[in-house]
Amino acid sequence: MQPFLGAKSDIQIDLNQVRIDILHGIRECNDRGLIQTSKWLAELNYALKDHKISYADSPHTFDDGILGDDKEAYRLAKSYFDCQEYDRAAHFIENCTSPKCVFLHKYSQYMSSEKKRLDNATDNGTENTECTQVLLDLLSFFKANRNNLDGYLLYLEGVVLKKLDLRSQAVTVLQSAVAAAPTLWAAWIELAGLANEYEALDSLQLPKHWMMYFFAAHAFVELKLSEQALEAYMTLTNAGFEKSTYVTAQMAIAHHDRRDVDSSLALFRDLYQSDPYRLDNWDVYSHLLYLKEKRMELANLAQKAVSIDKYRVETCCVIGNYYSLRGEHQKAVIYFQRALSLDPQYLTAWILMGHEFIELQNSNASIQCYRQAIDVNRNDYRAWNGLGQAYEILGLNGYCIYYYSRAAQLKPDDSRMLVSLGEAYEKMDKIPNALKCYYKAHSTGDIEGMALFKLAKLYEKSNMPNSAAAAYTAACQDPANAGSKEMPAAQRYLAQYYLRFSLLDHASHYAYKCLDHESTREAAKNILKTISEKRLAASTSQGNNLPEDLPEAIKNVSTSMTQDTPKASFSSPNVNPDNFSTPMLTRRSSKFKM
Repeated sequence: MQPFLGAKSDIQIDLNQVRIDILHGIRECNDRGLIQTSKWLAELNYALKDHKISYADSPHTFDDGILGDDKEAYRLAKSYFDCQEYDRAAHFIENCTSPKCVFLHKYSQYMSSEKKRLDNATDNGTENTECTQVLLDLLSFFKANRNNLDGYLLYLEGVVLKKLDLRSQAVTVLQSAVAAAPTLWAAWIELAGLANEYEALDSLQLPKHWMMYFFAAHAFVELKLSEQALEAYMTLTNAGFEKSTYVTAQMAIAHHDRRDVDSSLALFRDLYQSDPYRLDNWDVYSHLLYLKEKRMELANLAQKAVSIDKYRVETCCVIGNYYSLRGEHQKAVIYFQRALSLDPQYLTAWILMGHEFIELQNSNASIQCYRQAIDVNRNDYRAWNGLGQAYEILGLNGYCIYYYSRAAQLKPDDSRMLVSLGEAYEKMDKIPNALKCYYKAHSTGDIEGMALFKLAKLYEKSNMPNSAAAAYTAACQDPANAGSKEMPAAQRYLAQYYLRFSLLDHASHYAYKCLDHESTREAAKNILKTISEKRLAASTSQGNNLPEDLPEAIKNVSTSMTQDTPKASFSSPNVNPDNFSTPMLTRRSSKFKM
């Protein structure tokens, strides 16, 4: 794949050519029944309505490419297709030879098999083997007509190959599809779902077309590479797509993935004001309101969604989140199940329903939900993390380690999975592994502010007081931990630690801080009493020299206790913790080329 966007770079897109391509793509997709791609292109075209089209030559009369003998059968079949009478549409267009007619015939067969499969799964909970045979027959047709496939038929072949789990072949075919029909957004979406790592994106051979920028930005969102996604969409905004509701929604999702709830919520609220009947991505919007505990706003959003379309999966998800916020988890499960009856491939509902079963203390049901989510998308870290949590409740720490490891691989910059993985290692007495997990969680950016405290406690438990003191000191000096519930215990430990080395000023510094907390007040009074006795006894002895056995890291911290000091950092548990050093902490910055 050609290099995408450098850091904060700009791209030059000919918006006049974009509009010409979009209008052509809308006609082609409408004629073939690809309504979702047609809608996406139409929304993009509306965002560019202020850019008037100027043709280099006089615009040609549109030719639909349908032979005269096929026109009447095509019109009849297309009307049946639009009414979701897929078998009927396929029957009347079976003998037509025009490219659009051939596509509509094969697409009708595919849509019919999918509809029957979903209906059968909803009614009986089992798959229909006849549907698999339809896919195999379609695949045989594509192989027999290899040299006569246009971009749209190649797209359909890629979808069939993906359904049959022939992923590598699907990638090859979909690359040919987007090269032959660049405005076919559905093919780009399928391709992004198959490229499950950023290295795989770089290896794709894609056309030099403006659609490639939208594809790359979408792929970044799918891979949870939020920073890269935001850069990509900001670049597209600067290139002229600032009024696109799709771009705004994708930026909101990227902010959500990087846990910037306020920025994401602001974008969704702006989107709601400009397009109040747009149900797309309202599941994410409702989740943000759930996180912020905006009960009234979430209730209003649910009522609005029901008034628009009560049988959309997004509507069911919004209502499910509302009941979950109210603590009515059983009702939430019912609405997530309703969403899945409408679309069994709806990943968000599987994951959220798994969360609800965790709340209902039904670990077995939650495990089934998370496994279904993994079947839909193996690259979503939330499902793997959910499995780890479910098995942790069951006390199966060996399974926890596997699932948390998979989640951490998919989301390497999220400390929560690393902390959970460290806890699982700690429960299995694999102390070195637990230390590495906590240290890495801190170095990658501790989201919940727990990694340093857990690291210090583990050092303390392992009889490594110098390392524990260094970790506690780093935690206490981090302003983000000021209100942490772990802070009183950390300050008490440091007060006792310094008292042991007769560093009375520093011991009293932490002891006085302990007086502010009910849980450590009595211990602080005892420490201060001991300090007073030591000062009285040492009033006629030598001056304030640091003990020789004090670790170097603590000496460095001790000399600047009363001054503003930068956040302390400490060595990796791979080195001997008793020979402590304080290297400057540089957090890993993962940049992905594209």
